[in-house]
Amino acid sequence: MVQSSAGDVDAYLAEAPEERRDVLGRLRRLCRAELGGFDEVMAYGMPVYERGGVGEIAFASQKQYISFYLMRGDVRDAFEERLAGHDMGKGCLRFRRPDRVDFELVRDLLRAVATAPGAVC
Repeated sequence: MVQSSAGDVDAYLAEAPEERRDVLGRLRRLCRAELGGFDEVMAYGMPVYERGGVGEIAFASQKQYISFYLMRGDVRDAFEERLAGHDMGKGCLRFRRPDRVDFELVRDLLRAVATAPGAVC
């Protein structure tokens, strides 16, 4: 399910592989709880959380993993130690197994993003 044509996040979650739906739903609930003032939209075929029309957070069910996109370099830098050892691209934290999603880390990243606007990569 690399890129979805779903019109909204509910449809996106419904078409996700069954073994990932609970984790994706939990990521969504966390985003909605922690990102007050952000808009939930579908962009680039995945759920994106925007502030002022700029996407700062997203997540997706990819072929080999669940991706959590953190598009704020300042937050990535601030969490460098906690992100060490995780499968991380420039702005993408990859969880190869649904049971390995570190929800505590995700929550803390979301809280840091929500604290103040910043430049996105």
